[in-house]
Amino acid sequence: MITHYPIWSQECAKKYLSRTLNTFLLHGNVHDLVSISSDESVFEFMRLHEFLADEFFGARDIVLFYNRASGVYFRDKGSREDFEQALKACDSLLGTNHATLLPKDPVRIFSILESYFRLRLGQNKSVALITEYAETIVPMNDSGSKGIEDRNTLVYLTRWAQDPVLLESDFTHIIITENLNDLARTLIQHPYTSEISIPHPDVKERRKYLETKIPEAEYAKIFELPIHVLAQQTAGLTILQLQSLYFNAKENHELLNHETITQIKKELIESEAYGLLEFVESAFSLKDVAGHRLVKEHLQLTVKALKKGHPEVLPMGYLICGPVGTGKTFLVQCFAKDVGIPMVKLKNFRSQWQGVTEGNLEKILHLLEAMAPVAVMIDEADAYLGDRSASGDSGVSSRVFSQIASFMSNTEHRGQIIWFLMTARPDLMAIDLKRQGRAEEHLALFPPQNRDEKEELFKAMLKKTKIKLDKDMIPEILLSDLYYLSGADMEAVLTRAKFEAVAHGKDVVNLDLLEQVILNFIPPTYPEEVELQTLLAVLECTSKKLLPNEYLQMDRQELLSRIEELRFRIA
Repeated sequence: MITHYPIWSQECAKKYLSRTLNTFLLHGNVHDLVSISSDESVFEFMRLHEFLADEFFGARDIVLFYNRASGVYFRDKGSREDFEQALKACDSLLGTNHATLLPKDPVRIFSILESYFRLRLGQNKSVALITEYAETIVPMNDSGSKGIEDRNTLVYLTRWAQDPVLLESDFTHIIITENLNDLARTLIQHPYTSEISIPHPDVKERRKYLETKIPEAEYAKIFELPIHVLAQQTAGLTILQLQSLYFNAKENHELLNHETITQIKKELIESEAYGLLEFVESAFSLKDVAGHRLVKEHLQLTVKALKKGHPEVLPMGYLICGPVGTGKTFLVQCFAKDVGIPMVKLKNFRSQWQGVTEGNLEKILHLLEAMAPVAVMIDEADAYLGDRSASGDSGVSSRVFSQIASFMSNTEHRGQIIWFLMTARPDLMAIDLKRQGRAEEHLALFPPQNRDEKEELFKAMLKKTKIKLDKDMIPEILLSDLYYLSGADMEAVLTRAKFEAVAHGKDVVNLDLLEQVILNFIPPTYPEEVELQTLLAVLECTSKKLLPNEYLQMDRQELLSRIEELRFRIA
């Protein structure tokens, strides 16, 4: 019977057999169950440390584990007895008492382990060391801020990675951490270490877990969805989370349907992301978006293409630009609703502590890959993402920018991870993110252009604010060419009208009251800022057919001159 191991472990074995590497940094989904299968389609699921000890290093003579809390422990009784025998011999020779009281701190224990490795490897023994929670042993710090223990520990790890004796012998060191960026950069960038990413389970692994670990009769009592649908819907969950979903429902005698599973999935993923991801939901679709006819028609064609199974036609990402109050965020939420894929919003992942920011971002990006297909919304992208030349924070901002830019340009994510970057000032965004291959398609949103669009906007805001009017009429002042309200202003006016009605004990807003509120309302006036944002959106748009005629006829050189003038006046 042939056993099939995960792809990441095959990659690790291939690199080790080249005899040029012995140190591997395992990161990603390191706390989950590992699945292995045989030719007879028998699937087994085991913890990572069990898989490494019993399967991956099953033929090794000696397998040891180490972490700060437990110290050194062993795969089996034979490994422990061999180690204790060596310690007693060392104690009698050097006068130490390590066999009685073995230290747990990395510097002292690594000194003991190095002597032990060299002794046993010299006797042609095969040895594997698995270091867990490595971020607590060699954490990410600037070189100048490392303590003596961190520096000494780092010396041991890097020396073992390039030691000729260890490289020529049958010795392997597995270093495990969830986020690679939590480790010292010297170790990550060392030429004799290799990074191996453990991905979240794919749909095949999730389905096999459901089929092999849940009896068919029990499954029917707990889940309303067919197994293949549940396997698809739980994208982003680990096997352990899937196991928890099953056990909790079984214990509480719950029947799980599409809605309850979706809610539980969101809670589990948000918890795993340490609150750095937030699911965004919308009760509205593109049909509820007022105005922006050309953009809506374009996005609706995209929806049709996706539903017909052609994700490859999507751009890597969208840049949505336009003046404040034109509904950029609302449009994106409605698009995600029509497409039928989850949408998440990146929350503030930056931290004042060294190395935490990069680790947080690595965790987020790893989860996005696992959740695919997914849409990612970043509001105020010009301020949120920064640029490559950022300085003053020890290079954190530039490294974060590089991580995001590199992830966005991975063509394997086309149609699977859709980026939506929203901004009123696209000129402040780094060109690296706006180029083809990243945020490829630039859509421009503009204020209502005519009476029909203004009327459509009013009706949409009426529906959104759930206000009842006594007459099915629109105040003429709102439709006037001399009066302009953005979508946000229109919502504010209707909310104030509802407030006045409620304050006077009425459930319905009458036309006279609404007109009074409109006349009393003074919208914030930033005419030059709004004009600048509008012209920048015209300049940024990547499709002529999506521009209103008014802007399509504008001379490009005059447009640039006016933008420069407005920048100078506003600065």
